[in-house]
Amino acid sequence: MNKTSKAILIILTCLPVIAYTGEVIKPLRPVNTYSIVARDPDTGELGAAVQSHWFSVGSIVIWAEPGVGAVATQSFVEPSYGPLGLQLMRTGKSAGQALTSLLASDEHEDVRQVGMVDASGNVANHTGSNAISEHCDFLGGNFAVQANMMWKPTVCSAMALAFENAHGDLAERLMLALEAAQGEGGDVRGKQSVALLVVNGDIAEPAWAGREFDLRIEDHPEPLKEMRRLLTMARAYRLMNEGDEHMTNGDTEKAVIAYSGAEALVPDSHEMIFWHAATLAAAGDVDESLPLFKKAFDMWPLHRELVQRLPAAGLLPDDPELLKTILSVE
Repeated sequence: MNKTSKAILIILTCLPVIAYTGEVIKPLRPVNTYSIVARDPDTGELGAAVQSHWFSVGSIVIWAEPGVGAVATQSFVEPSYGPLGLQLMRTGKSAGQALTSLLASDEHEDVRQVGMVDASGNVANHTGSNAISEHCDFLGGNFAVQANMMWKPTVCSAMALAFENAHGDLAERLMLALEAAQGEGGDVRGKQSVALLVVNGDIAEPAWAGREFDLRIEDHPEPLKEMRRLLTMARAYRLMNEGDEHMTNGDTEKAVIAYSGAEALVPDSHEMIFWHAATLAAAGDVDESLPLFKKAFDMWPLHRELVQRLPAAGLLPDDPELLKTILSVE
């Protein structure tokens, strides 16, 4: 290729990529950002996380499937790297083999940036020769990070260091890596959207199941701070769901533990306070439940109506005196 042809190619690849499918023309915009894909060797969980100054970055960049792998496809993004990469890994290809195969058939690999991890912890990534600087990538044990159009070239090393030194579950470690990237200046254009996806390690799960966390901030002035809040909320609601399951099985003691744990994570949620109170009352700990009922009623008066519906659903004893005691709380 001569210099003139190469210059034309670079100009063209800096425009939206146009993909023709049937009668619909779809522009695929560049998503210049930082991301991480990773596997937890202890739990088998797989995940990916991304942040960018672009609307709804998570909808096209990160992909994961239980017991199979995770993919982040960015820069002049080609979304098919996600499902096709996972399909190849599902058939037994390693992350590196899957990525190599897809790059070989991509006429525009020079503007792609992709990271992949498989269920065995093999990792691979690619940064095309025409990625916008500052760009970087890094392969570590069970994880890969990649970034382009950054404020500083040190973003990837900061992400890697944060991930390697982090404690907690995979979602927490991914979150810390994103926060470390932003600490180095992040995207030169600023902040807008972020996404985090973690799936379990059970390949028997269907593609739509097995999601431990699936969170997105589509547009926000402080997307990482909002994601941190949502991650805490997601943990609280996982405990709420656990409590509901214990209640279904008639184990109120375990349900109380789960509900109280959720309340501790999100102390200003009137719903979590209410269900903690209702579970205590159902278990016979009425005196302990009353201060919580009062707090829930003060925060959301319609809980007084809801509490009257619980006996019919089997969530409180059908005892008029009990209801009177609860509703008399002021």
